[in-house]
Amino acid sequence: MDYIKKGTKAFTMTNIALFSAGFITFANLYVTQPLLPQFSKDYNVSPATASLSLSAATSVLAFSLILFGSLSEAWGRKKLMTISIFAASFLTFALAFAPNFEAILVLRILQGFVFAGVPAIAMAYLGEEMDPTSFGAAMGLYISGNAVGGLSGRIIIGTMSDLYSWQIGMIVLGVLSIIISCYFVWALPESKHFNPRPLQFKLLSKTLFQHIKNKKLVLLFGIGFTLMGSFVTMYNYIGFKLVEPPYLLSMTIISWLFIVYLVGSWSSAWFGSLSDTYGRQKVLYSGILIMLTGALLTFPVSLTLKIIGLIIFTFGFFGSHSIASGWVSQLAENDKAQASSLYLFAYYMGSSIGGTIGGLFWSKYGWIGTVTFMVSSLLITLIFAVLIHYLYLNNKKMQDI
Repeated sequence: MDYIKKGTKAFTMTNIALFSAGFITFANLYVTQPLLPQFSKDYNVSPATASLSLSAATSVLAFSLILFGSLSEAWGRKKLMTISIFAASFLTFALAFAPNFEAILVLRILQGFVFAGVPAIAMAYLGEEMDPTSFGAAMGLYISGNAVGGLSGRIIIGTMSDLYSWQIGMIVLGVLSIIISCYFVWALPESKHFNPRPLQFKLLSKTLFQHIKNKKLVLLFGIGFTLMGSFVTMYNYIGFKLVEPPYLLSMTIISWLFIVYLVGSWSSAWFGSLSDTYGRQKVLYSGILIMLTGALLTFPVSLTLKIIGLIIFTFGFFGSHSIASGWVSQLAENDKAQASSLYLFAYYMGSSIGGTIGGLFWSKYGWIGTVTFMVSSLLITLIFAVLIHYLYLNNKKMQDI
């Protein structure tokens, strides 16, 4: 079988194309995050309510992933990803003309639906088309596109908000995303190992429950939920902290703090390669512990320590997410897109629920409460990882009998 291998032209083309799709998706998904303090002020809403401009998109995305993952089993991978990125790009452009906060939420809900066409399908595409020896590196590169996209969207909107207006930022990002979408259509190879089948919701429901019966998969879904809950809480509310005394940072400076996403871009690819050599379990443990260390370093008042903690936290998150998300498509024996969509359902529900709960902790207890919430989520993540290890040990003992 002609699978794509590292070092070939096909590997390079495929990864640049999927990097681009990840860039578009996450640049547009998280574009409102640095604007939360401004939305709270301009529209006279609480921080938790302002965070709905992100949580509304991620919660709808979570549910839509299950639908899009299933549809792709019948309609194909590239077609749905193409529709997704073009629709998301045009909706970002439309956000520039939203007359009020309610209209912003409606457009973000629509975006949440169309965003679902990339994440689960991209992972399934890689699982089908990549040679197993190149899969870890390819997955890491795709996740790094997510990181660079998330970084770029935040920087563009934050900087434009200070220089001109956030509406101008939306127009710039929307046009850029449309141009990159055209490149994706040209660059991504058609699937060679995808076998379409009729869309039968009864059968899809059956396979859905089969995935849920897999204990190791369910634990990975739990890891996605708690990882993202802690991560989005960090980035949602650190901006609120840094606009206050003694920091008093501008929106431009706060948006440029997202440059630490580049660390995540590198760590996701590096962790993916390490997992091919040392195994996913050990690398996953390391990533979670790194995140815990980073979260705790943001406790002190020192701005320097906060930034160092943010860097370490981000490094650990993208590495851990790279391992957990890639592991799902490897553990799923069939219907890989559906399994990946379940992981991402949990992941984005973690973003929606965790981000909102984190806002309540911020409003009531300040930054100390916010960090306590993140650390608690990460300790639960570590427990899930230990339980996966326990299940593997039990399986090995059963095989030895």
